[in-house]
Amino acid sequence: MSAADDLRDRAAALGRWFHNIEIAPGVFTAPDHFLGDYPQVKWRGFAHAIPQDLTGRSVLDIGCNGGFYAIEMKRRGAARVVGLDEDPHYLAQGRFAAEALGAEIEFRQGSVYDVAALGERFDVVLFMGVLYHLRHPLLALDLIHAHACADLLVFQSMQRGAKTVSPVEADYDFFETEPFDRPDYPKLHFIEQRYAGDPTNWWAPNRACTEAMLRAAGFAITAHPEEEVYLCRRVEAPALAGPVYPARPAG
Repeated sequence: MSAADDLRDRAAALGRWFHNIEIAPGVFTAPDHFLGDYPQVKWRGFAHAIPQDLTGRSVLDIGCNGGFYAIEMKRRGAARVVGLDEDPHYLAQGRFAAEALGAEIEFRQGSVYDVAALGERFDVVLFMGVLYHLRHPLLALDLIHAHACADLLVFQSMQRGAKTVSPVEADYDFFETEPFDRPDYPKLHFIEQRYAGDPTNWWAPNRACTEAMLRAAGFAITAHPEEEVYLCRRVEAPALAGPVYPARPAG
């Protein structure tokens, strides 16, 4: 058996992949992905906006899945990359892909709600394709701001609804209801049962909502290189946000 065939067999043994990663020349983890060459097709749309040289920087990839973005950060010279995911299946895939490519990446089990337990901040935080799977999305952004991100946040979320953004006043009278009827007012659509057959798709923000939530959590949007992707700098959270504390242990 050739080395390429061995890698194909090992990748197949790890089950269905959501990240199609080329782990050797011509060897892909998900060659029949329903979205095509995903997430490479997404990456091409915003790769130019990420610093080309991450030498000396630390990176946290929250919801790392099979490790595609974590590997790309390592390829740009990041000194330390940590992939965080609560699914052991994805972590096993990530460890395999990183090993096959010779990328030194730490993989840890946990969710975005556990970032305080990491006990450190990272120069770059990736939060890609996670928000809409969460029961408490704004809390997640607050926790990233309070405990994980030191500088740059790379954010992506599925968006539905209006793609335009209208100005929003700082305050409205109690009896002024018209703004809420506008399609481009910040809206977070709640999915009670399933979307695309997935019961973990809980929310679908429109563009205005995505941008408003990032600002409300203390992230200044500096670039919007792809329809669903935002680059943000960590700034002081708005005073109205209040303090965010890590979860207390039971007992």
